Amino acid sequence: MINESVEELWGNFKLQNPNLPDHYEFLTFGQTESAANKSAALVLEGLKTAKTTLLLEYQEEKKSIPTKGDYAIILDGRHQAIGVVQILKVRIIPFDEVTDEIAYEEGEGDRTLSTWREFYQLYFQQQCKANQHSFSTKIEVVCIQFELVYAA
Repeated sequence: MINESVEELWGNFKLQNPNLPDHYEFLTFGQTESAANKSAALVLEGLKTAKTTLLLEYQEEKKSIPTKGDYAIILDGRHQAIGVVQILKVRIIPFDEVTDEIAYEEGEGDRTLSTWREFYQLYFQQQCKANQHSFSTKIEVVCIQFELVYAA
């Protein structure tokens, strides 16, 4: 996913913060360009400060789970870098233990836990089905809380 926009954004951020590590992660949102753009815009507005992903996704793609203090570049639906976030907290918990706080920080819809569960249960069921897994409300999810520290 490294492209010219990523290199430029990270380079500019690093000029202002010369002690940054060379390593960064990527955070993307949604399965469509439209969904990714909408979520990326919410990050820039400061409304979206959390992301929830199935643990299975990290395992299947052999991706490392971000840790507190890591930096991640936010990509829009065209994989263009739009900002940098710093990871504040990472938790792996069962789907049914996601809190009101996380649902609110996801920044979407009416920001309630009931709406979050309704949307994400359907979304995760589709992901599980596509990867020959079964969904359960006990399935583990990775909840990442972050703050925007630099915008393009």
